[in-house]
Amino acid sequence: MKQEDGTSGSVQRAFAILRALAATQAQGGRVTHIAKATGLTQATTHRLLQSLVAERVVEQDASSKLYRLSIDFFALAALAGNTMDLRALCRPSLLRLCASLGDTIFLLVRSSFDAICLDRSEGPFPIRSFTGDIGGRVALGVGQGSLAILAFLPEAEREEVIRYNLPRVREFGVLDEVYLRTEIDKVRELGYAGRNTGLLEGMAGVGVPVLDREGRAVAALSVGTISARLSADRLPTVVDLLKREATAIGARINPFDATLRRPSQSLARAGGQ
Repeated sequence: MKQEDGTSGSVQRAFAILRALAATQAQGGRVTHIAKATGLTQATTHRLLQSLVAERVVEQDASSKLYRLSIDFFALAALAGNTMDLRALCRPSLLRLCASLGDTIFLLVRSSFDAICLDRSEGPFPIRSFTGDIGGRVALGVGQGSLAILAFLPEAEREEVIRYNLPRVREFGVLDEVYLRTEIDKVRELGYAGRNTGLLEGMAGVGVPVLDREGRAVAALSVGTISARLSADRLPTVVDLLKREATAIGARINPFDATLRRPSQSLARAGGQ
């Protein structure tokens, strides 16, 4: 049985309860289950739960009597997300990739049915891209970074985006539903989008998804370069470097980061600083 006395012990036990509730958040937890998960007595568990309810970070359903983390708890977490936004988190990665590869690096983030260029680090080669400069947007599915995001969305969301965006991507001429779904399957199999699509003559690129802790694509890192610089021999190196940085970023993403919900507003704030 765990130690149950002292102020420090009370704080530790309270956090143990919060973690146990987080693990059962979908269905909620009863006192008996939470006590078993934390190794506390039922009496201590009930007392601490009531204290957490009084602080409004835990709530109890009136009919089922199940305990869950409250909206106020998530509001506190959301405030914590304001300390460092996605753009600031990713900036060192963009600089490292640009220095290592000698090409232009893009950070794209999802915005509803589009991908927005949240940041870019310019390489020495003149290129053209679908999003253009920071703040530019393109329909999800067009361009390597955008396609990488679309491919790793949850299935229901992905299907909704495909349905909505098909008329938009057809404006590019070579894109249709069969093509788009084939490309999505390839990206999901390989873990990256990378080829010269022919949509921008002489240009090529590679995009990898940035996945949050739930495995959901919230952003993408991509390389934009001239076709001659993305040979079959060089492609694995580029993909490896992109994936390495994307994995490191994904582990540090705050799910309450306002940038993920309102990227355009984040760009407006950055421009005013």
